[in-house]
Amino acid sequence: MSVAFRQTPLWLCTLTLAAFAVQTDDFIIIGVLPELARDLRVSEGAAGQLVTVYSLVYALAAPAWALLLARIDRKRALCGALVVFAAANLAVPLVTSFPALMSLRVSAALAAAVVLPAALAAAAALAPPDRRGCYLSMVMTGLTGAVLIGVPAGTYIGDAIGWQATFVFAGVLGAAALLPALVTVPRSPAVVEPRTGVGELLRPVLDRTVLVVLLVTVVTVAGNLAFQTYLAPFLAGLASVTRRQLALLLVLSGVAGLVGTRLAGRCVDQYGSLRALVAAGGLFCAGMAAFCGLWVSRPVPLLPVAALLMWWSAAAWAVPPAVQALMVDRVGPERATQAMALHSSSAYAGAAVGGGLGGVLVVVDAGLLPAVAAVLVGLALGGVWWAARSARPGANVPNRSAGPGKPEANTAGSEHGARAAGGPPAVRDGEL
Repeated sequence: MSVAFRQTPLWLCTLTLAAFAVQTDDFIIIGVLPELARDLRVSEGAAGQLVTVYSLVYALAAPAWALLLARIDRKRALCGALVVFAAANLAVPLVTSFPALMSLRVSAALAAAVVLPAALAAAAALAPPDRRGCYLSMVMTGLTGAVLIGVPAGTYIGDAIGWQATFVFAGVLGAAALLPALVTVPRSPAVVEPRTGVGELLRPVLDRTVLVVLLVTVVTVAGNLAFQTYLAPFLAGLASVTRRQLALLLVLSGVAGLVGTRLAGRCVDQYGSLRALVAAGGLFCAGMAAFCGLWVSRPVPLLPVAALLMWWSAAAWAVPPAVQALMVDRVGPERATQAMALHSSSAYAGAAVGGGLGGVLVVVDAGLLPAVAAVLVGLALGGVWWAARSARPGANVPNRSAGPGKPEANTAGSEHGARAAGGPPAVRDGEL
């Protein structure tokens, strides 16, 4: 079942708002880049490095934070990071130089590297076992909504008031998430013993299947981003899509992405994370194959293009909740923060690879974009299916006979008993 609005916990809405704020801040600079570069007297290429540095800092910092903050209450880490995030953005109007702005972006990225993994981990750990997929997909709608609503709103504000106001908008979103987080997000009990070493912390998230899932994330995101980054030239060659038409198509794609995210949560809870991932990836590959067919017969009418874009967006946004649930199923909610941090880092790495790969493909032939995306995602799905199906039966499955609070048998290392509301669900056929 999906999470009905009237049944949605307030803390889950707060985590969704936090994800919305972080994702908005990540992409919001794109709409104000020319004005920012002009005012700070740097080239647009140099100003664009603000995006590169933000992504690089996030990718490197997320796993490190997950280890350093493993012994800290998840709520405290989340709220502290939101304070830094909001302050770094609200301070932007005070800076007058590019190096100072870069410092603030680094600070915001360091904070975001705590906020998003903590929000996803909290959703996974606090969700009832049979609702974990829906709770994760709810937080993911914050990311989709940022692309659909947050970034356009920030761009509009920047155009009307000035580029600094765009960052202030992101800071206000962070503060808006902080206030209810202080009240609504439950405190989490200690999940790591004080004397636990780094090796023990890493062991559950570095087994073979988890490493394959991380590699799958890199490859899948690379394939999708290679297509998405160069969507404009591809659509121009496919159907002579104008900038105004492209804006409408992106809105439709955003709506479809929201639907795909929520449906993914339902599929995870009903059929299992592995089957949901394979289904979403299969639909993605089918959509890419259809785009390849249309490219051969171009130019084509706008209507089938719009329908396929919505298909693509729904399938692409259905993948992350399934991957995240797969990670939590494997490591357990006790290590969800580390797992989500590694997943986020691998997604950023995949985005970097995809952007570079797409740049090469679009120069050769834009029609190669969907073909390569389909091949990469297909290979990734094959890899995770092989790893999951070849895993030793019962691996990483908690011993249900253990009493409350007693250690549970686990082939990936000794784990402490999970809370009834956050313990990993029993393994279903076809899952890890």
